[in-house]
Amino acid sequence: MKGIITILFASLLTTVLQAQEQPWKGKFEPIDNMITPPSTYRTASGAPGRDYWQQRANYEIKAEINEANNTLSGEETITYFNNSPDALSYLWIQLDQNVNRKDGEDFGDALGGIKDSISTLKMQYLTRAIEFPAGYTIKYVKDASGKDMNTMVNHTMMKVRLKEPLPSGSSLRFSIGWSYPITDRSKFILSREGYEYFPEDGNTVFLIAHWFPRMAVYNDTEGWQNKQFQRLGEFALEFGDYNVEIKVPEDHIVAATGTLENSETVLSPVQRQRIDLARTSYDKPVMIITPEEAKLKESKKADRSKTWKFSAKNVRDFAFASSRKFIWDAQAVKFSDHTTMAMSFYPKEGLPVWREESTKAIIAALQVYSEATFEYPYPVANSVNTSNIGMEFPMISFNGGRPVDGKMSSQAKGGMIRTIVHEVGHNWFPMIVSSDERQWMWMDEGLNTYLDQKTMAERYPEHHSITPKDIVPYMSGDKSIMRPIMTTSDNELLTQMGANFYNKPTIGLQILRNSVIGPALFDEAFKEYANRWKYKHPNPADLFRTLEDATATDLDWFFRGWFFTTDQVDMELSQVKWFKVLEKDINIENQNKKVSLKIPGENSDGENSDFSSGPEDITMVSTSDQQFGEFLSRLDEPELRKQLSEKNIYELTIKNVGGLIMPISISWTYKDGTTEIDRLPAEVWRLNEQTIKKTFVKEKEVVQVTLDPNFEFADVDTENNAFPRIEAPSEFDQIKSKN
Repeated sequence: MKGIITILFASLLTTVLQAQEQPWKGKFEPIDNMITPPSTYRTASGAPGRDYWQQRANYEIKAEINEANNTLSGEETITYFNNSPDALSYLWIQLDQNVNRKDGEDFGDALGGIKDSISTLKMQYLTRAIEFPAGYTIKYVKDASGKDMNTMVNHTMMKVRLKEPLPSGSSLRFSIGWSYPITDRSKFILSREGYEYFPEDGNTVFLIAHWFPRMAVYNDTEGWQNKQFQRLGEFALEFGDYNVEIKVPEDHIVAATGTLENSETVLSPVQRQRIDLARTSYDKPVMIITPEEAKLKESKKADRSKTWKFSAKNVRDFAFASSRKFIWDAQAVKFSDHTTMAMSFYPKEGLPVWREESTKAIIAALQVYSEATFEYPYPVANSVNTSNIGMEFPMISFNGGRPVDGKMSSQAKGGMIRTIVHEVGHNWFPMIVSSDERQWMWMDEGLNTYLDQKTMAERYPEHHSITPKDIVPYMSGDKSIMRPIMTTSDNELLTQMGANFYNKPTIGLQILRNSVIGPALFDEAFKEYANRWKYKHPNPADLFRTLEDATATDLDWFFRGWFFTTDQVDMELSQVKWFKVLEKDINIENQNKKVSLKIPGENSDGENSDFSSGPEDITMVSTSDQQFGEFLSRLDEPELRKQLSEKNIYELTIKNVGGLIMPISISWTYKDGTTEIDRLPAEVWRLNEQTIKKTFVKEKEVVQVTLDPNFEFADVDTENNAFPRIEAPSEFDQIKSKN
């Protein structure tokens, strides 16, 4: 018995090996050796483990904006909780403003260097010929008893040496005093914060972010996340509670993370009355400050100041905006156990589109994202208008998009709305599902883009939403400068980051949802990931494992190809053979050999290039007793012949030219004009990752076979997807559009 099994296995193995035209490359192998291994902190299922821990930092901050010289000064007290199992002999503090110093790394050279014709602005980026002050002045770092602490600054990181190691399970309270010049945003590429000056009325909008010394993350997979800030890769931050006091000119309005605690001292009775009205207005925004009121304030500047007080619970950052130019509207959004205020702040330069669209876009994002993940938990969601930016923080975002002479094209308006949706959406990724942006930009940008496109498709169908077809130009581009998605943020080219960190992960998730897993199961798994890791720090491995765990689907082949390589999807329908079975019963011992003749419709290689030659006759011989082995039962051969009588049998040869494994979608166009789609899972490539053959039985006669008829898989070359070949891409597109 063992000998017979061995012979059968050897025969099967020989058949498999002979079928493989190229060496096996292991595209279906597990990715366990490529991702963080599971532990008691992070389980093999993708969930936080029984021993999962993360640090925490609470902040008490007092800050002041000096509008006369555009400086910000402040002092803060940090309470740092060491929840790790390790004793820490030093701490790392992020000093993000130091990136603006001239001796810091910059992105000027990313624009391509000096050309024979170059704008003055680009030359300023390259040379910084007009110098300006920037970076922190650290006034003091003191412990709880008021004694100076031992520190060392390394560019955008400050090391605080402790006299004694901070034991596991204990906390440390210390204070920092600082100041820095607020920089002009127009002087930087990727200017995420700073001030915007309006020459016409002589006023300024301050966008204050990355403004206070912040604790770096210490975690179980990296230790201290103390990579230098280089502008492109953003932040890894700890959660905590904030109490913040902000002193600004008396006529300024402040929009900020958190709840305003002293509205009675900073807002007028009329403004407070309007806010109370907005709290019950669920169908339209209420104007808190009208355009006329804001314009009146622009004409003069207060010589006194006032202090705004905010509190925020369980957030990983704090940002604010301040200006006398702000128009302000607000609308309530009802959730199951709380109400959130969606609020927009914008100068008159944003009219009329910001009044019409901003708060509406906030609400669209809050509702769609909440349904897809978990309900928005915070009391406010603010959108602040500025120029040339889209940047996110807990409960507040800074968003570009302005009309010209009060007008905006449909495309520009769609871009503005999408920016607001995207930046508000960042409240989920990474502000709550708190991934490491500096290490893995795609984990926040890609997942967030996936949901912002879902929001645009559902709420703004008149504007374009990206689909797999949109990533084709990038994926078919220059491989010498292309990097995998699994690339550290700062190592990606500025010109490539939008496609690689935003759009490619989005398309990947769309493919998983629509073509691999299925919408219902994928949506459930995506929600599982969001809920498992809210207010925690997930890694790529946690996402990958959760999607597999919650769907019972082996996705390592997809993650390996889509995230770890720069391969592309290019499936070629290299040959289609058409057969019909002869009804004559030929005994296997004396069957006649068939002679192949070159006939019309064949190409130079002797293979059919279309269906004009008609079907090829094949003989189906009786099965010998030897082939049945030890089985005593026999196949009902007459019934089999009956089932195949007059049927059309098509053998498809499909080649994986691009390297990426994908499922296969096949469209059949029949002689009577009807169409049908068959789908094959990605697993059909397991035994041969380069070429497969698949047989189909059809009642009707086929006139056209097409791969990926609905552009599901970002195939970079659709001209080799059809049989017979269609020369003009426009005709090919027309066929696909019908399907």
